[in-house]
Amino acid sequence: MNSTPTHTLNDGTTLPAVGLGTWPMDDTEAEQAVAEALGLGYRLVDTATNYRNETGVGRGLAHAGVDRGEIVVTTKLPGRHHGYEETLASFEESRRRLGVDYVDLYLIHWPLPRVDRYVDSWRAMIKLREDGLVRSIGVSNFTAGHIERLEEETGVLPSVNQIELHPLFPQDALRAFHTSKGIVTESWSPLGRGSELLEDPAVASVAEAHGVTPAQAVLRWHVQLGAVPIPKSADPGRQRANLDVFGFELDAGQLAAIGGRPHRRLGGDPETHEEF
Repeated sequence: MNSTPTHTLNDGTTLPAVGLGTWPMDDTEAEQAVAEALGLGYRLVDTATNYRNETGVGRGLAHAGVDRGEIVVTTKLPGRHHGYEETLASFEESRRRLGVDYVDLYLIHWPLPRVDRYVDSWRAMIKLREDGLVRSIGVSNFTAGHIERLEEETGVLPSVNQIELHPLFPQDALRAFHTSKGIVTESWSPLGRGSELLEDPAVASVAEAHGVTPAQAVLRWHVQLGAVPIPKSADPGRQRANLDVFGFELDAGQLAAIGGRPHRRLGGDPETHEEF
């Protein structure tokens, strides 16, 4: 029985409080990692067209022996497919590669404001949800301004915004905006990939106090912020540990110790970053 807590989204669907990230796995690695993770109790799997592993993720879903209705499958629209008809066609390609009848959560991967077609894509995603091909629709790497434009022009808010979020870049203002709009925050790069975060003495001290790993302490920080981290791991031991973050609680001082460091972005700025 899966015991991971869930969030209720603004469309009434639910999202597990921790998921499995799959970038930058290839198809072979993704197939094995997804099947193993589902066997361990994960019920949220995150991929994207641009990860080039949707086929492997789909095979992992098929081989895991877990009822499809229990799994939240997320994929994302690439920048080269922005536009109304382009989005509908791209979604069908993703659905075919994944081997599923429907996708649980479909996200616009990056806003690409210079291209200025993300509202057209959003209208197509609304149609996909209305047609029952997608359960929930959301965005990734959107700013508050981008989301406000979606609401103004379509009347429909995203259920999720997946953003770079970790103790080096806690995104306080954007998370507060999400809360005000009923949007759930998902965290990509939750462990500060490529940084020294997990070697930080303050993080190590908090982890030691609870008898957990530094990664578990940081993931618990996300959970207590109300964000949904999606750590990537192909190792069953680390997968198990990354999911095991609901048996302890950080106090206010420990939350501050993990988050109290100079803030810096490790990835692209949504106002200028272009990924096609």
